[in-house]
Formats: sequence, C-alpha cells, structure tokens
Amino acid sequence: MLSIGTIVMGAADVRRAAEFWGRALGYVPRDGEVDERWTVLVHAEGRGPDLALGRSVTPVQERPRVHLDLYAADAAEQRAEVERLVELGASHVDWDSYPEDPDFVVLADPEGNRFCVIDATHG
Repeated sequence: MLSIGTIVMGAADVRRAAEFWGRALGYVPRDGEVDERWTVLVHAEGRGPDLALGRSVTPVQERPRVHLDLYAADAAEQRAEVERLVELGASHVDWDSYPEDPDFVVLADPEGNRFCVIDATHG
C-alpha cells in the first residue's frame, strides 16, 4: 500500500517559504540547511509527511487544484492558529466560495500558495 511521503510546493523564494512553513508546522530542513533551489522540510519529531519546496517561476494559481488542509482541534484553536499564521506572514484570501457555515478559513502563505485551516469538530 502506498503512503504520502512528501508534499511538493513551488516557491519563488525557497528560503522565505521554508522559514514560513518551518515555523508554521514545526518542520526543520532535512539536510540541516535550506538550499535556495530545493529544500525538504521534515517534522522536528518525525510526524507527518515531508514538505519539499522547489524554486518555481510558475505563477500561483488563484484556485489551485491541490492545496494543504491544516486541522485544528476545535474552533478556538482554529482562530488562534489563523492568527498565529497571519503573524508569521500568511494572509487572508478573499474566498467567494465559502458555504453558509464554513469549517475552514482560506489563507495564503507568503508565496501566495493557498491553504485552509479546518475546525475538525465542525462536522
């Protein structure tokens, strides 16, 4: 059976992306340092899939076909995490497709890559 080993994202500035995602997720460079062309981040305690960041000149998609969903334990943690991520450099995305009672908040990392913070208790 296959499993997800690494999620790969493009970044115009790999160092900036590695700094954001490292602080956001508690990840560290697998090789001990960030290479400006290609870097793999791993969870400091070995949990979850790796996150690879490769230099890319491709523009960020406004409505990406694939994105990260980050789970918060409840609504209070979701609010706190959204605030923390914004302080780290994420930005709110003006998302016109929110349902009436959303369980997610759409953010973008400093590179513009969209991701969601989900309230896992919302249903």
